[in-house]
Amino acid sequence: MNKIFKMPFILLLTLAVVAGCKKSEEPLTEVDPGIFTKPFNINDLNDTYANVADISFSWKWGPYNLHDPSIIKDGEWYYCYSTDVAYGMTPRVGIMVRKSKDLVDWKYVGWVLDGLPEMGAKYIRDNGGTPVQGLWAPYIMKVGNEYRLYYSLAPTAGRTSAIGLLTSNSPEGPWVEKGLAVTSVNTGPGTNAIDPSVVVTPSGQHWMVYGSSWDGLYELQLNPQTGLAMTSGDRGTRIVRRGRTNGMVNGNLEGPEIIYNPTTNMYYLFVAYDWLSTKYNVRVFRSTSPNGPFLDWNGVNVDNLADNGPMILAPYRFDGHSGWAGVSHCSVFKDDNGQYYMAHQGRPGIDRAFMVMHVRKMFWTPEGWPIVSPERYANVPNTPITANEIAGKYEQIVQGYATVPGFDAEQTDPQYNVFFETNLNPDGKINGDPNNTWAYNAPWIELRWAGGLFVDKLHVSRERDWEKKKESTLVMTGLNGGGLSIWLKKVQ
Repeated sequence: MNKIFKMPFILLLTLAVVAGCKKSEEPLTEVDPGIFTKPFNINDLNDTYANVADISFSWKWGPYNLHDPSIIKDGEWYYCYSTDVAYGMTPRVGIMVRKSKDLVDWKYVGWVLDGLPEMGAKYIRDNGGTPVQGLWAPYIMKVGNEYRLYYSLAPTAGRTSAIGLLTSNSPEGPWVEKGLAVTSVNTGPGTNAIDPSVVVTPSGQHWMVYGSSWDGLYELQLNPQTGLAMTSGDRGTRIVRRGRTNGMVNGNLEGPEIIYNPTTNMYYLFVAYDWLSTKYNVRVFRSTSPNGPFLDWNGVNVDNLADNGPMILAPYRFDGHSGWAGVSHCSVFKDDNGQYYMAHQGRPGIDRAFMVMHVRKMFWTPEGWPIVSPERYANVPNTPITANEIAGKYEQIVQGYATVPGFDAEQTDPQYNVFFETNLNPDGKINGDPNNTWAYNAPWIELRWAGGLFVDKLHVSRERDWEKKKESTLVMTGLNGGGLSIWLKKVQ
């Protein structure tokens, strides 16, 4: 999330302002255990949740009050850890925890800590700062039998921040502080020490990417045995930048998530661009090495003063809905069968102070780029799709933004990527035009425009139509020749 000294109004409504600095001494026992036996109805999930936003209803939060998720699969459960936020109220400090068996029915478990971690708060105070009363952007991983949870703690002004490490032998705690992985100072070169993500290489190396605002994203090597910096005091090396039109560094770059895909043998770096409650969007870069250089769609090193793509998820609006803004700072993970997913926040256009968890299936193009479903995951059975099912009326979204003005110009409009109608005719034409045709070779469809001069290659699957509350429909996701993300959802 955009966690900087100049914060948009909606962010100020949701950040924590609660005191305390106690560590966890007991497992999570904060909510009514009866929630794990109550029946779940997917149609009861709403875009807004003012009636249960208060902390006294935390056991009903489920996917609500969710920002900056980090998710791990452990046994039969998925565990999600996230930033301290709450709609219309002061949230409790301590890192929120949820769990689910199916990625749809989320149960709110409680908090990791009872207040701020002592080591991170002391570092900020000892260096002249005042810690914000809230923890941001945690990152969870498991090494052997040890659960490692990294937290972000920032000051009320500037960038004297700390990424600290908590450990436990259970995903539900208790948690113990182990040390500070990386810190930042308020002057000189470097970035803000928040928003961590860690990748483990096939040879067992651990690399952390982090950063928000200021001078891009940095990466440093960790000691696999301790989870802390391999070299004490190391702040790493910059691997990603972003520029303004006037050539100065743009602060709207943060929230990295780095993964390794053994199928492609490449490292993927997902990053957040722009403001968290408006044009927040996901870009992705890749490299053959864990520490870069990371390249964009055009093979350009992203440690530059430019906007880079592809952008695979951005604010959007299908028919019958106010739209979803702020869809970034993602967590990327996979299930036991190797299916990848992306989780992130979503802010409904009707009131962008609400924050709802979104989980989407992720697919890989034949060229090795990740793409995400147009609709949130709902555990829909993906039975085979025939060519006869493809023909019909669709809502299509092309996700594209021009280069945004500089960081000083605060974004107040999500500029949703809005749907338009596209018809895939039974005779293979698109919108009845013989120059535009489609061809399906499961699970991929090609949309060929202008006699094949332009081709969109999309993955076809079944998913819930959340806007129309329809149990299942066909959805398509992919990239065109220029790296633009294309979505289609069948509506008739």
